[in-house]
Amino acid sequence: MPASNGLRLVGRLVICALAGLLVFYHTYTLYDLYLGTGTDIYDVGNAATYDLYRHIQSILRVCIITSLVLVVLNKRPALYGMWIAITTLIATHYWAYFFDLPFRFLEGTHPLSYLKGLIIPTVITTLFLVINSRRASGTRAD
Repeated sequence: MPASNGLRLVGRLVICALAGLLVFYHTYTLYDLYLGTGTDIYDVGNAATYDLYRHIQSILRVCIITSLVLVVLNKRPALYGMWIAITTLIATHYWAYFFDLPFRFLEGTHPLSYLKGLIIPTVITTLFLVINSRRASGTRAD
């Protein structure tokens, strides 16, 4: 049983580290957008579209941060919120890409490159479910 507890602890630490990384990234992105240089745009041709885009992304980033904090606190429903917010954030990247919004992050990217945003949430979800299924069943999953 001690090995199972050790693996559970390692899994929780990995979840905390990955969630912490994403929380830091999205918090920094929000800081840069509103209080920093905010240099992600080339030309504000249509300011209303840019503002709408920026506000939608900001709300999604706050949702991602909140859901990740709840995932770290071991709240299972937070996984759904995390996936909805991250998937919607990726959809906004496709919005910018296919509607030629003037953002620097679009420069030299392939449309499939935005799907890399699903890697860390997949690892977090897999670890979360494995850890909690072990706890619920009381057995080791070898």
